[in-house]
Amino acid sequence: MKTPWPESPLGEVLTERRETPKEEDVLLGEQPIIAKIRFSDGGIELRPSGVSRTNLISIYPGDLVLSGINAVKGAIALYEPPVLRKAAATIHYSTYIIDKNRVVPRFIWMLLRHDLFRERLERYVPNGIKTELKARKFLAVPVPLPSLHDQQRIVAKIDQIATRIEEARRLSSSVEESEDALLGAIITNMLSYLPLEGYLQDILWEKPRNGWSPRCNGDDSGVAVLTLSAVYQFTYSSAAYKITNESTDQNAHYWLKPGDLLMSRSNSIELVGNAAIYTGSPAPCIYPDLLMRLRVREDIADVNFVHYWLQSRTVRQYIKKNAKGTSPTMKKISQGVVMNIPWPKGLSIQDQKEYITHFRDREKAIHRLKQKHNTVAQELEVLMPSLLDQAFRGEL
Repeated sequence: MKTPWPESPLGEVLTERRETPKEEDVLLGEQPIIAKIRFSDGGIELRPSGVSRTNLISIYPGDLVLSGINAVKGAIALYEPPVLRKAAATIHYSTYIIDKNRVVPRFIWMLLRHDLFRERLERYVPNGIKTELKARKFLAVPVPLPSLHDQQRIVAKIDQIATRIEEARRLSSSVEESEDALLGAIITNMLSYLPLEGYLQDILWEKPRNGWSPRCNGDDSGVAVLTLSAVYQFTYSSAAYKITNESTDQNAHYWLKPGDLLMSRSNSIELVGNAAIYTGSPAPCIYPDLLMRLRVREDIADVNFVHYWLQSRTVRQYIKKNAKGTSPTMKKISQGVVMNIPWPKGLSIQDQKEYITHFRDREKAIHRLKQKHNTVAQELEVLMPSLLDQAFRGEL
């Protein structure tokens, strides 16, 4: 990538810091050790303890830090702790003092995480993308540097636009969450006039039953066993299965039939009680222990209507209230809880089918909204890289 700016070796604006921390400062946590630098955003994560089997270097607030092994992947950070204190890192990292009379720290940080720098590494340090990048070779790489004023202007412009992009992402995420809850609200409102005089057990052929989780080895010659993720947010995924070669009983309860309703009996509070209809694929198929199978009496209930009803706010509130478990990330529902789910008793099959038609129409409309927001989200993801390309071409 060509730029309109003069070039200077990094060694003219960066100076390697060579300082070893005191052992007691590290052990006492006064100088926390860097665990890693994230590729995605250049953020620093610290170790929970001060124990290290490797020699360490000291890092000061304001330093530029890079992973010699993963710098080319974006593991380059500005150490800017919320509390001014030094940090430490293993000798597989290096840290640099920035000459602030020549460069704006955020400008050099963004530049070094951009593809432009990767291109420079491939040209000037061919082995730098395959082996550990040491200071001697790193500091010899020339990079384009506009005036300090232009650097400040570019950084301010990028930060301003980045803030707006992040606001747009948050808004898009909030809208998507609202869309996920919208169908449940519609179902609840459309059925709110019905008295809840029945229970789910009234429309089942048998009590809900857990499946079987045999050992799976991946051999394609065996039998498919669904994973818990086969049921996610009331959607069935036929691709979520593993293969078992353990002996099976053809008369056992754990075999699925098309139209069986599957419910997650153990999951996070938002996902426990989620249900989906088995489509018949893969076949033959076993469902696992963490799912319950519900077989609906087709003479008095349509399984598709039951599936929609389980998404209503009425049912979701009941599930959340009755789910048990000490772990905040894993809740469980019992057979009894499922059997006592409130049910709008008295709807004929014909009435249920009419509601199904209404719900499907609204579900399609919500799906179209989601597709539009997914498009917006994808556009937001490519906006920042495009913006940085413009910045380092001198077009911003």
